[in-house]
This record gives sequence, C-alpha cells and structure tokens, in this order.
Amino acid sequence: MLSKEHITEQLQTKWAARNILYKDITGSTNDDAKLLGEEGAPHGTLVVADRQDKGRGSRGRSWETPSGTNIAMSLLIRPTAPPDRISMLTLIMGLSVAEGVEEAIGHSTKTFIKWPNDVVLAERKICGILTELHMNPDNTINNVVIGVGINVNMTDFPESIRDIATSLFSVTGKKVDRSLVVACVMKRFEENYELYNKTYDLTYLKDSYEKRLISMGKEVRILDPKGQYEAVSKGITTDGALIVTDTKGITREINAGEVTVRGLYTYA
Repeated sequence: MLSKEHITEQLQTKWAARNILYKDITGSTNDDAKLLGEEGAPHGTLVVADRQDKGRGSRGRSWETPSGTNIAMSLLIRPTAPPDRISMLTLIMGLSVAEGVEEAIGHSTKTFIKWPNDVVLAERKICGILTELHMNPDNTINNVVIGVGINVNMTDFPESIRDIATSLFSVTGKKVDRSLVVACVMKRFEENYELYNKTYDLTYLKDSYEKRLISMGKEVRILDPKGQYEAVSKGITTDGALIVTDTKGITREINAGEVTVRGLYTYA
C-alpha cells in the first residue's frame, strides 16, 4: 500500500521525506514540488503520487505512472552547494535508488546503474530520474527538485519500451510494498547526500557508484554531435563525469548532457 502514513511509519531518516505531500492523482510530482518550493516548503519535502499523468523523463520524454503499480515521487532539497555542483545530485539519487531497491527486495537481486541516471535490474531499466534546478533572481539557488519514477509492480509495458523496461515484480515474481521502497530510497539518499555535502562532489561515493556501473570495463558507444565513436568505460570522476578510453588509447571525460552513451550490451 502506498500512503503518507505507511511511508512515514517505515522511514529511518532525520529530514528526508519528513514532510510528505501524498496525492492519489497528479500531473507531475516535479511540478508539485516546484510549487511547494516557491511556497517555502522545507528541505527534504517529498511529493508522492499513486498516479502521474504528465511526468517528464530525460530529453523531453513523457513518464506516465498508472494507478496502483509504480512510484512517482519528487524530492525538494535546498542545497548549500554552488550551482555548478548540482548535476551530481542526479547520480547520487541513482545510487540511492539502486541501494534502496536492493534493501527493500533483498540483496540477492543486484541492481546496476547506467550512467548517468538510469537504474537497471536484469539488464532492463526500472527507474528514471529528472533533476530540475530552480534559481533565484540574484543567481543563487532557490531549490532543487529530483524526480524519480520506479517501476515496481507493473506487468504490462507499452510496446515502445517493452524491450528495455522491467519492474521489480517482473524480475522477482513478488509484489513489492511501494511505501517500503520509498522509505528505503529516502534513507539511502539522506546518507549519500550528507557524504556529498562534505566536499560537494562524489569523493566519498565514487567507489560505491562504480561497483554498480553496468558499463564498467565494457565497450560503450559515445554519440557525440561531432561524430560517434567507441570506447571502454573506466569509471567516473569525483565530479560525476564518465571516464572512457577510445580505440586510439585517448582517455576522455564525458559530461552528461553533452553526449549520449549507449552500451554495447543488452540494455542500450
């Protein structure tokens, strides 16, 4: 069961999701969280919806959440980090989802991350993340909203994503408590965020992230506007860039948003 009460009773956090807005139906939890931010909602406010009709994915894609199946949530945070350090929060949430999902369903099922923001289970996508930065007129940060969509108990996928998407139920064969997943992800995010806050980078999280990086040591295809090329993924920098070595032996750092990385494995 997904509800404010059921999430709260399973929470093990100090500030993450201690203020929850639950909605049966919404257009976009990111839009809801943005509005709450403008109204002065506190750091750690979480918006959760049972059904989301106008959610946004990366690169302008839509992300719909039917009733009773998945998780659509958006976390409002008020970072002390400078604006150029905010993009790493997407990676931190990806790591937190991967860890939280494992905690909720049992550690025998291994979750991975496709850099920078997809969580992968059984070589298929179970989660997408969209981070939105909202600035004040004086160029300081007002808030950051991190939107998360997790496929939990969904069994019927649109044909357009059937080959790349799955759900926790589809992999484990067991119905999963969505409120528990939310609580576990929030616990992990709070822990990881506080490590990030020490240095405003991934110094303390890099090893954990790389252990789950599905492309680690594998070939990837870099879709650069200047021309695509193949390379081997070597991990990430403390700033969250993907490190690759191309076929000429040149090592490069790839930043999210500049290029697309496509893996030469089942989940592309």
